[in-house]
Amino acid sequence: MSENLRSRNSVSRDQAAVMKVDLQCVKNNTDHHTNEITVERLIIRRGQAFSLILSAERLDHNDIEITAETGPGACEQKGCSTDPQRCSSISKRWSVVVLSGSPSAVTLSVLCPSDACIGLYSLSARSGSCASVSALTVLFNPWSKDDGVFLVSDAERQEFVMNEQGMLYKGVDEYITNTSWDFGQFEEDIVDICLKLLDVNPKCLKNAAEDYSARCNPIYISRVVSAMINSDDDKGVLMGQWDGTYIGGVVPSNWSSSVDILRSWIKYDCHPVKFGQCWVFAAVMCTVLRCLGIPCRVVTNYQSAHDTDQNLVIDEYFSDYGVRPKRNLDSVWNYHVWVEGWMRRPDLSQASLYDGWQVLDPTPQERSSGTYCCGPAPVKAILEGHTDVKYDIPFVYGEVNADKITWLVMANGSKKKILSDTKTVGQNISTKAVGSDSRQDITDQYKHPEGSMKERAAYDEAVKRVTGLKESQTPRPSVQMKLSLDVAPLNGVDIRLKLLVKSENSKVQDLTLKMSAQVMRYTGNPAASVWSHTADLQLQPNTEQTLPFTLPFTAYGPKLLDNNCIKVSVIAMDKSNPKEVYLAEKDVVPHSPALKVTVSGTPLQDSEMSAEVLFENPLSSPLKNCSVTLTGSGLLKQTEQSNTVELGPGQRITLKVAFKPYRVGPKKLVANFDSSTFRDIKASVDVNVRPAATRLGFLSFSR
Repeated sequence: MSENLRSRNSVSRDQAAVMKVDLQCVKNNTDHHTNEITVERLIIRRGQAFSLILSAERLDHNDIEITAETGPGACEQKGCSTDPQRCSSISKRWSVVVLSGSPSAVTLSVLCPSDACIGLYSLSARSGSCASVSALTVLFNPWSKDDGVFLVSDAERQEFVMNEQGMLYKGVDEYITNTSWDFGQFEEDIVDICLKLLDVNPKCLKNAAEDYSARCNPIYISRVVSAMINSDDDKGVLMGQWDGTYIGGVVPSNWSSSVDILRSWIKYDCHPVKFGQCWVFAAVMCTVLRCLGIPCRVVTNYQSAHDTDQNLVIDEYFSDYGVRPKRNLDSVWNYHVWVEGWMRRPDLSQASLYDGWQVLDPTPQERSSGTYCCGPAPVKAILEGHTDVKYDIPFVYGEVNADKITWLVMANGSKKKILSDTKTVGQNISTKAVGSDSRQDITDQYKHPEGSMKERAAYDEAVKRVTGLKESQTPRPSVQMKLSLDVAPLNGVDIRLKLLVKSENSKVQDLTLKMSAQVMRYTGNPAASVWSHTADLQLQPNTEQTLPFTLPFTAYGPKLLDNNCIKVSVIAMDKSNPKEVYLAEKDVVPHSPALKVTVSGTPLQDSEMSAEVLFENPLSSPLKNCSVTLTGSGLLKQTEQSNTVELGPGQRITLKVAFKPYRVGPKKLVANFDSSTFRDIKASVDVNVRPAATRLGFLSFSR
């Protein structure tokens, strides 16, 4: 795109031979909320004016031309397009106004329109025969009401655009864990890495002029970024790995910073970084969108369905001896993590019906229009079951509200439907709250209350729009079973559970209980069977009975690695009527031992501070391959790491780091402990860095 700007009609061209341009980077970047990135170069947000000072021995204020160009073969005609993914109007233009002047200098105010393409521009100033060329970077502007990413609330802008630290939620719906993440979108090199990501996307490589002209639209940009975070069909940032083997790369749970990942990607010539899983993909995408100026938050959905055929029904299978088969096309993940980007959707409705948060998922699960990306899918459309709206709403709707049907597969290959569940999928949908590290439950933004008339009506609407059919229900079983924990489970000790069995029958039943435990990957796929037990139970009519049992650490401990949890299941069969089969299952995530991180010193910019990370082995056996890392944007220039050691019972590993905070504001140190037994235990500490203080009457200013 190219824009030529003149202060007035051209007249005299008798100008000086040398012109200087003062980009006023400190003032402009501060006004445009980009000074956190740098004040050494001009980075502005569209829809907002910035100032320039041109100087020469003598200037004619009537003959000044400013040209802004981006992309190959830049021209004004390519600035906009009738494609709905591209700019929708040609009415918004760059403009320039003279603010003040003297014979040798002039101050200009340049307005970049609110629908300008984002990216790196060449900014040329010409007066007569002399010219000067500078670089300018343009980002989206959530502060401008005319920008498609405008956010009304300043508190939300501070959280979803400016906050470099965040919380990611993992675990299971009954035991939600959190981990700190360093987004680091304002590290100075990250903006260039994000722009490079756009430049190597397949659409740009195929037709750069078209791609650059589409960069005015956050819908287009977010879709490109969703595809480019994974490497499945392009030169994307992260390679996914879910099979438990991570040779030649980093275990996904070890990451705690997007900065390390993006720097590794650019360092090795845009080769994919090994390895990522859903929360890593989402966290890196959050960094990129916030850096480019699109408000973004990371969202975790518990009991998240992966509906491969997108019929809004998840089919799960158990064998007749109580365990799950190794593979299943449909699955329910313990949790799945994506992001939401905030933007208007004029391509769907001129009445703002679908404006607001949009689901974007960079984890490569299913293709969208031939590419591994997902979204933007309006959360408002998901809530109402509008599955015929683009993009990818049937898939996302299934993740949060699919029905689940459980089948029992007999030894002869026949199968029996034993459970129809309309409530389990989509639990405790979580994101970090605005202005604090607390968890906000946003389930009600995705679905009406489970079991309510509105929820069932939305589900029926979703099914009708996808398949044209209406879901049928399975009758409630006459025996109800539920698994529960005696106490919170701790990794390293035996886990005590209870099975509650409730009869709604009027006669005695003799049941055979087939109990099992499998270590599961968080994606819902089994990693290993670790325990099984068979028992008989005589169930009295219309009563409740409780059966306690124990899962030994010696059984599950050696297999519980990475983000695996334990799936405990019980299949009950009526001896007198083998067709009567009942199921109970529970996801168990053992708690990890504590990791401690502390800081000392006064949190002032460029002042000495120190941090200490401490872990003590709580087991009676040694821990092998123990190491500690520490990271934090604005605090540490690079990740610090301890040596790898073996810890005997009660022994400690310590990492002490001296550092000088180099940026002001709320920052966070994130520590990680890893070993062959306890994988990637994380802890964090907040550091609120202040500008250098007044000393002896002299005021020291920070950059």
